Amino acid sequence: MVFSSNVFLFLFLPAFLIIYYLLPFKGRSAWILAGSYALYSWWRVDFLWLLIGITLLAYAVGLALDRQPDERKRQHLLTGAIVLNLAALGYFKYANFGIDSFNALTTSFGLQAFSWTPILLPIGLSFFIFHAISYIVDVYRREEPPTHKLLDFAAFIALFPHLIAGPVLKYNLLADQFRTRTHTLEKFSYGATRFMTGFAKKVLIADTIAPLVTASFNQPSPTMGDAWLGALAYTLQLYFDFSGYSDMAIGLAAMMGFKFPENFNHPYISRSITDFWRRWHMSLSSWLREYLYISLGGNRKGRGRTYLNLWLTMVLGGLWHGANWTFVLWGVWHGSILAIERLMKEANLWKPSPAWLTIPGTLLLVMVGWVMFRADNVPDAFRMYRGMLGLNGVSLSDTLAWQVKPSVLVTMLIAGVLVYAAPVWGHRVGDVGSKLLRPRLAVAATVVLLPLFVVAILKLSAQSYTPFLYFQF
Repeated sequence: MVFSSNVFLFLFLPAFLIIYYLLPFKGRSAWILAGSYALYSWWRVDFLWLLIGITLLAYAVGLALDRQPDERKRQHLLTGAIVLNLAALGYFKYANFGIDSFNALTTSFGLQAFSWTPILLPIGLSFFIFHAISYIVDVYRREEPPTHKLLDFAAFIALFPHLIAGPVLKYNLLADQFRTRTHTLEKFSYGATRFMTGFAKKVLIADTIAPLVTASFNQPSPTMGDAWLGALAYTLQLYFDFSGYSDMAIGLAAMMGFKFPENFNHPYISRSITDFWRRWHMSLSSWLREYLYISLGGNRKGRGRTYLNLWLTMVLGGLWHGANWTFVLWGVWHGSILAIERLMKEANLWKPSPAWLTIPGTLLLVMVGWVMFRADNVPDAFRMYRGMLGLNGVSLSDTLAWQVKPSVLVTMLIAGVLVYAAPVWGHRVGDVGSKLLRPRLAVAATVVLLPLFVVAILKLSAQSYTPFLYFQF
C-alpha cells in the first residue's frame, strides 16, 4: 500500500487518524506501531519479521553499549551489530547482483553459470537499516543515551511516513517528540496542505511525465532530440516524484504531531555539485557524511585521503541506491566531481561565476548523471549518451514523436516553471518547512490545492498503478 493509492487515502489513513486522536497520548505509540506494521504487512507479511528483528537488535545493542565499560568490548558490540545489519542488507539487496555479475564473468570464459533463485528485496530495507545503524553508532559515540522505551523505539523505526522511502532520520530528532508533542488544528492543517502538495506533485506531474521517460529510454537508437528530451523529462519526473513523496511524509508526520526535517531545498538551482548535495535528499547526504565519510576518516588524514574519502562516500552512496553497476558509475560520476570541486577550492582555482552560467552548468552535470541513474544497465546508458552526442541523428525520431503528447509537454513546462518559481516564492513568504503558513497563506494554499488534489485523485483512479521511484531503494 502506497500513499498515492485509493486504499490508503480512503481506508487506511482516515481509520488510522480517527483512532489515533481518540486514544490517550500514552496509547498513541502502540497505535503508530500497529498501524505501521499493518501498512508494511500489506505488501508482504512474511518480511515483517525482518523489520522486527532489526528493531530488537538495535534496541538490545544500544542498552548493552551503555552498560559496557570496557571500550574494546564496546567496539566489538558496535562492529557485530553493524556487520549483522549490513549482512541483512547485503543478502537481500546485493546477492542477486553479486551472483549475476559472477555468472557474467564466468560465462565469458566459457564456464558453467552458478544456479541461483533470485531473492525478493523487502521494501524500505535500506531506510530502516540506516535508521538502526545511526542509532547504534550514536549510542556508541555517547552522542545519544540509549532508550529504555522499546515501544517508542519500535514506533520510530516503523513510523510509516518515513518507513518505505525516507527521509532518513536519527532517533534523537524524534525521541523528545515521542515523549511529548502538540496536536493542534493549525499543525494538522499544515500537514494536510503539505500532503496534498506532495500528492499533486506525484500524480499530476511525475506520473504524467513518466510515459515519455519510458519511451525515450526504450528507444533502440535515440537521436539527440530523443535523448535530451528523455533526460530532461526524467530530471523533472524524479524530482517531483521523490520530493512529492517527501512532502507527503512530512505532511503525514505533521498530522500526527511530529516535525520531520526537510529533504529538499530547490536542488535544481544549485551552483555546483557540492551545492546540489546540500539541497538534494538532504537527510541521506547528512547520513552519509556523518556515518560514512567521518568513519572513513573525513578530512583528518591529509588532503589526498580527504579526496578519496569523499569519492568513496559517493560511490558507496551510489551502490546504496541499487544493486546495479549503473548506480556505482553514477556514484563515481558525482564523487569525482565533488573531489575536483574541493581540490579547485583548496587550490584557490575556484572563481565565483554568475548564476546564469553556474546553474545551467550544474544542471547539465546532474542530467548527465541521471541518465546513468535511470538506465536499466550500463549499455543502455551509453546508448543514451551516444544519442545525446548526436551520433544517431539530431531531430526527434518518428518513433518517439507520436508518443510526445501536448499534455506531457505542457506538464513539463509547468514543472520547469515551478522548479525556478518556487525558490522566489519561498524567499518572499518564508520557508514553509521551517514554520507553519500564515493564516492568509494557508487559506490561499487550500483554495488552490483542494481542486488540484481532487483532480489528482480522479487521475489516480483512472490510471494504472505507478509506484514511487525511490521505493526500489
